[in-house]
Amino acid sequence: MTIEPLSATCLGRLVYDYGDMSIALVSSSFLDEQATRIRSRSLSWEARQISTEDLSQLKKIDKQPPSKLNSVLMGEGPQYAFLFTSILKKLARTEPTQAVLVMIGDALIDHEERVGLFLRTSDQDPELPFDPLVKALDSDDEFVRLKSAQILTALLAPSTNTPPPEHVITPFLHKLSVNIHSSSPNAQDVSLQCLAALLSIRSARSLAWQNQNREIIRGLVKILKGPPVPVPQTAYLAGYAMWLLSFDQAVAEGINTEFDVIPVLVGIAQGAGKEKVIRVIIATFKYGQNLATKAPTANLPSMLVAKLLPFCKNLATRKWTDEEILDDITFLRDLLQQNFESLTTYDEYTSELASGHLSWSPVHESEAFWKENAARLDEKDFAQLKRLVELLKTSQSSTVLAVAAHDLGQYVKHHDRGKKYVVQLSVPLGDDQAYLFDRAVTKLGGKARVMELMSHPDADVRYRALLSVQRLAQGELFAFAAVHHQIDER
Repeated sequence: MTIEPLSATCLGRLVYDYGDMSIALVSSSFLDEQATRIRSRSLSWEARQISTEDLSQLKKIDKQPPSKLNSVLMGEGPQYAFLFTSILKKLARTEPTQAVLVMIGDALIDHEERVGLFLRTSDQDPELPFDPLVKALDSDDEFVRLKSAQILTALLAPSTNTPPPEHVITPFLHKLSVNIHSSSPNAQDVSLQCLAALLSIRSARSLAWQNQNREIIRGLVKILKGPPVPVPQTAYLAGYAMWLLSFDQAVAEGINTEFDVIPVLVGIAQGAGKEKVIRVIIATFKYGQNLATKAPTANLPSMLVAKLLPFCKNLATRKWTDEEILDDITFLRDLLQQNFESLTTYDEYTSELASGHLSWSPVHESEAFWKENAARLDEKDFAQLKRLVELLKTSQSSTVLAVAAHDLGQYVKHHDRGKKYVVQLSVPLGDDQAYLFDRAVTKLGGKARVMELMSHPDADVRYRALLSVQRLAQGELFAFAAVHHQIDER
């Protein structure tokens, strides 16, 4: 099955249960070349592996042209579907396993109606057709692993009345999550194609979001982030998988919070030379019921911080071979513009905090902003202050660390109301207001962290951390003086 670039119209035709996928197998020149070699060789079957009757049936189709194979399968399809899968279940040697997998692939290619023949083998043996194929995913032979994945995809992706079994989807997702990071380009390519087909199934999308399966999403993000920078086809397949995932409500609400995908996707689109890559990423953000429309609160702020609005404005001026993509771009641009215009300066700041991508935007260095808003970091049980300290503790970006250290210093410097309560932090007076100002910073671990950052390799981080520590120290001196003043009065 070759994943072709989708027009904007085609993007809107996602079938929510099982998709609209062709039974044509995942395309791979490696698998095609190996299959040709395997068809041409002679095999000796061990008596304990296959009965005389089964061997006779296999010889009837061995090395036969496609027309002969189709003629036999037209009359004896159910028997051969059961024969192939039951033999595969018994095999241990690599070469016979390869041969049977090629036979199954030849039976399925371009014949969607035969999927049912294989699925109905479970009536005779409940382990068929899936268990032997899932087992083959662990083979030491690359062809066996990838051919099994190709066939599993062909059996799982087409529309049926029965959802595919979870005990098949879950290990398959796990194997794909491993293979998309393989050093073998064949394994990565086949696995990304299989994943793109598998995620057309609603239940597969839900399973991919379960904690034990989220490695598949982590893997996609890693591919898109690089290094190395993904080639256009790899970026497209990974983006296509992200698009499919974004149709799930839980995924749309949580994927950016957990995996920070929005700036990654924006970066891929900005650097893309292929229209199909931009198309699938814009669709992930906007189309129908995806990130911007399905979970706007969770995603629009991060889109604004990632500069998606100016990028969409730029895209809207370009010429597109698929003119319908312009409708998506315009919709997303207008939605972002509307959201941007409704933001206050403080909203912009909290959106940037939420995204985790702090930069030297004007708000950080505005004394007026901090005089007006420093105390607001205390709201909702110090939610924004906690987020600021969290970034200081977890970010690997020198820019984020420098900006966060600067902001912490500004919070301490301009939190005038908090200074009145420093005494209450040092000498309990039975008041509820016991968490203000520098004590809050200290309790959250902010003070210890900025002190650590004074020895950071980056000069700007060291400088901003030093200023922040100095302001914290000034607050402590104020507290010391205030305590003694209160004691003297008593």
